[in-house]
Amino acid sequence: MSKTVLVVDDDPTQRRLIQAVLEREGFAVVHAENGDDALNKLTAGTKADVVLLDLVMPGISGQDTLAEMRARGFNQPVIVVTATGGIDTVVSAMQAGAVDFFVKPAAPERIIVSIRNALSMGALKVEVDRLKKHANGRTTFDDLIGASPAMTMVKRLGERAAKSGIPILITGESGVGKEVIARAVHGSSDRAGKPFVAVNCGAIPENLVESILFGHEKGSFTGATDKHLGKFQEANGGTLFLDEVGELPLDIQVKLLRALQESEIDPIGAKRSIKVDVRIVSATNRDLSQAVAEGRFREDLFYRLNVFPIEAPALRERKEDIPALVDAFVRRFNVEEGKSVVGAAPETMAFLCAFDWPGNVRQLENAVYRAIVLADAPYLAPHDFPAISGVAAPPPEPVAQPSAVQPLTAAVPQSIPTAEQLVAEMPKDAPVRILDERGHLRTLEEIERDLIQLAIGIYAGHMSEVARRLGIGRSTLYRKVKEQGLEDVVEQVAAQG
Repeated sequence: MSKTVLVVDDDPTQRRLIQAVLEREGFAVVHAENGDDALNKLTAGTKADVVLLDLVMPGISGQDTLAEMRARGFNQPVIVVTATGGIDTVVSAMQAGAVDFFVKPAAPERIIVSIRNALSMGALKVEVDRLKKHANGRTTFDDLIGASPAMTMVKRLGERAAKSGIPILITGESGVGKEVIARAVHGSSDRAGKPFVAVNCGAIPENLVESILFGHEKGSFTGATDKHLGKFQEANGGTLFLDEVGELPLDIQVKLLRALQESEIDPIGAKRSIKVDVRIVSATNRDLSQAVAEGRFREDLFYRLNVFPIEAPALRERKEDIPALVDAFVRRFNVEEGKSVVGAAPETMAFLCAFDWPGNVRQLENAVYRAIVLADAPYLAPHDFPAISGVAAPPPEPVAQPSAVQPLTAAVPQSIPTAEQLVAEMPKDAPVRILDERGHLRTLEEIERDLIQLAIGIYAGHMSEVARRLGIGRSTLYRKVKEQGLEDVVEQVAAQG
């Protein structure tokens, strides 16, 4: 998903120039001719990931526009642009919340670097806020990603259930985000900020389930060298999330039912029961009603847990949420891995939306994580997702097999030259050779070095022109010159000029 830049400038020529620079780098651009126009667009819901804001405009100034944006709750990163303002003006804008500034006219590389830095800082702030909410138990349904009808229904049901203490059973396939919904229930309730304790009932050894859930006293059994409180007491005053509750043994289901009915637990070895104030949110990817029919789950406990069911939809049932999920994962993993991937290319997003994702949101999350780690380009390409159905690269063209009576050489089309023929036909004085003397491809680094050296000579060391002809930025060109050891060539050409 491409990022959108809101360009606020009263000069139409300047807006067009900046638009050309940004669109060449894959950004979408929205224009505003003054501060009022920018505020109206933002209020109307126009998407803007970054704002380029001119400080000197007729009507409301850039400084006042920035202040009004912040007052209205628009927190997009703002880069201020000035042509006549002094350093005091820029300092005031930075103090008001701008993340960067540049002076017109600015080099394209300077504009792009500034925008990418602003996006990185914005992503870092969003990730810090997310982690704070997660750690403090204040994640709400507003933090759940997705506006599809299926997710809208989940949010609506969850918000209504969160206002009471009613037991909730979240059902759905593995990987759909049942714990995320449970955290949103907790964060939207009056228990927000209190403990949220998650237990995967299917991952606990059967002989330890009772001790882990309800606790034990010191010396109550062999190996009980210390007192253990248990998950119920850890969650006292807050919420206990029982994931995969259908995996609990039948004898533990009896104790769990009593804990829910009486709001008290009996730790192993304890002389008396302990009162607890815990809200129970449970989840399962199994059909508990069938488990009841088969005798693997207590009917009375099922009815106690299933008072308010919420079904989490599979990702294939809400594919319209995939772009927003990918965007959120890219932002998070950029921060975690120190990367600067802008997003997914349009063809990549179409490819991801067409996939059925049997592993649901968890599979998508892991696929994006792998792609971020391996990506070298600003935008994720389809080949960055090789594990998805193996559709990472087009299959090779089939090679015709020779028949039994046909000589082997006849299977090779006569129009395809051999390596020896290519070497023989290649000019000996070619400035940039593709093959070496033995007919093998030279390395990309060697070819690139010769091409840069050739371009420096042709354009007499004018590095701006060299960069333009090669289709790269000047900073990239200077970096490659240094990496390839061509500084002497540049100096010699400049001296000759």
